[in-house]
Amino acid sequence: MATTLRSIRGVVPLLDRILVQRMKAEAKTASGLYIPEKNVEKLSEAKVLAVGPGALDKDGKRITPGVAPGDRVLIPPFGGSTIKIGDEDYLLFRDSEILAKLTDEK
Repeated sequence: MATTLRSIRGVVPLLDRILVQRMKAEAKTASGLYIPEKNVEKLSEAKVLAVGPGALDKDGKRITPGVAPGDRVLIPPFGGSTIKIGDEDYLLFRDSEILAKLTDEK
């Protein structure tokens, strides 16, 4: 029997897993035209929602993940484990699968 989650807050990543939500692409062009949803490309940018405590190395020491909740990251176009709650999709990735951490530095 499947468990129904009411909120993404009920998902706590284990070990080195990172829970993210893919950023929504703009469905409107600069000139104000709306693009059909099926033609809107998925972005590789995501927001980190939750982070596990980290994996253990061969000596039993914890390896802290490189990101924290609230960070913006680049994720691969495919992969991760999808979690669907209501109409929203969330993804679980391992820390090593996150491609980059995005900063606002210029």
